[in-house]
Amino acid sequence: MQGSLVVVSAPSGGGKTSLTRALLPWLARRGISAEISVSYTTRAPRAGEIPGEHYHFVTPDDFAERVDSGGFLEHAEVFGRRYGTARDVTEARCAAGVDVILDIDWQGLRQVRLHRDDVASVFILPPSVEVLAERLRGRGQDSEHVIADRMAAARAEMRHFDEYEHVIINDDFNVALEALGAIFLARRHRQRQQAGQHAELIRRLLG
Repeated sequence: MQGSLVVVSAPSGGGKTSLTRALLPWLARRGISAEISVSYTTRAPRAGEIPGEHYHFVTPDDFAERVDSGGFLEHAEVFGRRYGTARDVTEARCAAGVDVILDIDWQGLRQVRLHRDDVASVFILPPSVEVLAERLRGRGQDSEHVIADRMAAARAEMRHFDEYEHVIINDDFNVALEALGAIFLARRHRQRQQAGQHAELIRRLLG
């Protein structure tokens, strides 16, 4: 069975990372193999980061060559550093029956849609502005000025929620996780998926 390609986006503080990490074992318990795509980047590894697990770290020249050869489904530059999703690896994993999650924003989704018309998309929203601000403050790393900037960036990001097929309000974590998982389960039961996986059964049923 062909695996799904699913873009999951959210503003900072929306809970996307926690949800997608929890989703993998949730799906595994239901017999679905899924993984979060590992991006390529030109930035240097940070303390504790493992090449190939957190990112694929490459030189700017190597990254540029991949862009020129069409090697990325999507790519972007953030604060002078480049990030991209490998086309060949992603398509190979989907072909092997693995659901691949792309942790990218709305701009990346637009790029992926230029290459794949079967990509699914999910946007995760916080339950309120107040909760979003609390989550950002809860990290205990930023000043109020930085938090204000992050809130402004989050609002700009959330304005693109209507470009996505599915929207999940992340109020109760377990409810949000079930909703996210249901999207993946439903894609496994699309007609063309089932027709391919159970071709012999369907042939017999139809006589």
